[in-house]
Amino acid sequence: MKIIGRKREKDSLMQCLMSKRPEFVAVYGRRRVGKTYLIREYFNKQFSFYTTGLSDEKTKGQLRAFHASLNAYGHKDKSIPRDWFEAFARLRELLESDKVYREPINNKRVIFLDELPWMDTARSDFKSALDYFWNSWASAQEDLLLIACGSATSWIITNLLTDKKGFHNRITRRIHLAPFSLAECEALFALNDIVMTRCQMIESYMVFGGIPHYLNLLDSRLSLAQNINELCFKDYGYLHDEYYNLFYSLYDKPEKHMAILETLARNRDGLTRAKLSKEKEIGGGSVLTKDLRELEECGFIRKFSNFTKGEGESFYQLIDSFTLFSIRFIKNKKFDSWNEYINTPGYHSWRGNSFEIVCLNHINQIKATLGISGIETNEFVWRSGESEKGAQIDLVIKRKDGVINLCEMKFTNEAYSLDADEYEKIRNRMARLQKATNAKEAIHITLVCGNGYKQSKYSGIVQNVILRDDLFGG
Repeated sequence: MKIIGRKREKDSLMQCLMSKRPEFVAVYGRRRVGKTYLIREYFNKQFSFYTTGLSDEKTKGQLRAFHASLNAYGHKDKSIPRDWFEAFARLRELLESDKVYREPINNKRVIFLDELPWMDTARSDFKSALDYFWNSWASAQEDLLLIACGSATSWIITNLLTDKKGFHNRITRRIHLAPFSLAECEALFALNDIVMTRCQMIESYMVFGGIPHYLNLLDSRLSLAQNINELCFKDYGYLHDEYYNLFYSLYDKPEKHMAILETLARNRDGLTRAKLSKEKEIGGGSVLTKDLRELEECGFIRKFSNFTKGEGESFYQLIDSFTLFSIRFIKNKKFDSWNEYINTPGYHSWRGNSFEIVCLNHINQIKATLGISGIETNEFVWRSGESEKGAQIDLVIKRKDGVINLCEMKFTNEAYSLDADEYEKIRNRMARLQKATNAKEAIHITLVCGNGYKQSKYSGIVQNVILRDDLFGG
């Protein structure tokens, strides 16, 4: 099978194969983003040992599955291991045998432990046994590559990436698999014979968020609107309950994570940590700190500093399209047909919000179009003071070459054209920003238009226009 995109991740895996040291790689990311697919296809399904954890299975069931995998790869013991220490001892025996499979590029022994967090059941000795396996033997094997993968991101972060005990500094590389870009979505559609305009591809991104598994569910015989109906709004639809399945697969107790996201979905401009903590369902303290970090690590939210206040005032904003769509339309279903909702005021409000999310997930493409990929930049959000009538900009790019780009994102039915009302709003935002920052840089107004741009007599205020096709850059 063909691996679409994932250039950085494939390069990282090749570096592991060429390495002259033992490698312990953590691969993580949200459910359905393609973690297992990437590893299986990159290694052509050939491993020295492969096994996967089982969802909602107790220790005995996990050991039984691990034992079956050991036997499949040539270990002769027919009895199920009594505990995880015995299971990993048998894995070591298997890996030390002369007949073990070795990767042809550099003769590496490659171990793939998929859905690793599911193996760590309550009151089991799994973590201690894995710790002992790595520290007592595997970490001294220069030809060993251990890949640990899982959707339960909180487990990966807590137990592998930030652990201060047995796994402290043991992870040699981390691969956080993000959703596809628009360019990668386009390549996947072509592979699946899905025919869409680029405008429709952007709208599909607003719904499915660049998640490969979701996009693979689209029926090439149906229109985008028909696919959304079938997958999301029918009781039998594959994605009808995905919102709940997603977060219950990622986190042990996701209620507070979901409360954070649902609160942010009601506040498109973002909220500070202090305001989030005032919500009864969310609360504050170290739990909120952990939950925000986990949601940010998975790409569901972004943390942006207020341009005029720096780290003193950071905002959290929902930037996952599928989560926003699910909260808005599926969680509290108010209609049965997406076709009936298209072109209503609520639809246009959602579409404007969701297009901003698409743009925030394609900042690299925006910078490339501006010709500043090689220039050091910082990205901010800006909010005027609460005492003033609100002025806000969702993307401010401050550049080292003495320019500030104020980005306005527009997704309209027809080519966008600046009118008198919007012209005055932009002048007002620019004036307030200059006053608040006393900026010495040149301020460039930058429009990002999802469905074309048409010049008007007010266009002189605009220095840069980013068009739909620019967002599809590599």
